[in-house]
Amino acid sequence: MGKLRAAITGVHGWVPDYVLTNAELEKMVDTSDEWITTRSGIIERRILKGEGQGASVIGAEVVKGLLEKTGTKPEEIDMLIISTVTPDYAFPATANIVSDMCGLKNAWSYDLNAACSGFLFALTTGSQFIETGTHKKVLIVGAEKMSMLTDYTDRTTCVLFGDGGGGVLLEPTTEEVGIMDSKHYTDGSGRQYLYQKGGGSVKPPSFETVASKEHFVHQEGQSVFKFAVKGMADVSVEIMERNNLTSDSIAWLVPHQANLRIIDATARRMKLDPRKVMINIQKYGNTTTGTIPLCLWEWEDQLSKGDNLILSAFGGGFTWGSVYVKWAY
Repeated sequence: MGKLRAAITGVHGWVPDYVLTNAELEKMVDTSDEWITTRSGIIERRILKGEGQGASVIGAEVVKGLLEKTGTKPEEIDMLIISTVTPDYAFPATANIVSDMCGLKNAWSYDLNAACSGFLFALTTGSQFIETGTHKKVLIVGAEKMSMLTDYTDRTTCVLFGDGGGGVLLEPTTEEVGIMDSKHYTDGSGRQYLYQKGGGSVKPPSFETVASKEHFVHQEGQSVFKFAVKGMADVSVEIMERNNLTSDSIAWLVPHQANLRIIDATARRMKLDPRKVMINIQKYGNTTTGTIPLCLWEWEDQLSKGDNLILSAFGGGFTWGSVYVKWAY
């Protein structure tokens, strides 16, 4: 009998209907389509509109889609982890709300926050519960309403982010497929370059924090770019080397969609053919924890059982990591 592993047995994604184009942003802030596309590769992004619409709406749509696609009953789910930096509330967890919305009566659930690396951190965490044999069906979801953290008067950040998410169903297998390996890192000294200044216990909400726009994303782009290029590339190559993978044996790189130049630099370091890189940043922008599962969802029909995938991300914190997946279906 082979080693018990966690296999991805289903994937689903969801994005809101509203499309925010570069042309529309040109009317809102001093920017241009050429400036945006040259620096990020983004052409449009999705925005969740409507009163009382939070990350739970995105998460619930993903979960419902996963259950339907895989023929899974809500009561069969043992666990739900939602990775998000834009929870509905400080507490309860957005995962608790999604569980209620989707009828997951037998699942325990919680949120995980590792910024843009969150989906990979959650994927590795969830896989451990499968590998121990204690859980049979685990849902891992990345759901973000980044528009709530975006200052649409800041030309350097408002062009980057969008709303949306995706997720996977994990189930046990003894075949040579599934979550094969992972490696993650954090460096808290990088927090000064990418974070939300106000709203936490250090700087609770006040008239001053709101007036100073401290509840929006704060990013020092050049510093983040430098760290991201090195972090994503290094950890991706590390995963390749310790699993004896070559550029020829890798079917796909599934990178976090933060910036086209970061993605290109990572692929070059891995010596990958650009045609093996999943890229949809032009359509959705940076949905933080939603980017990687959204890629898997869009490329699902191009994946074959046994394909070697390298998932790689870098996020605020700093956090970064890579997961080696052998596709299971």
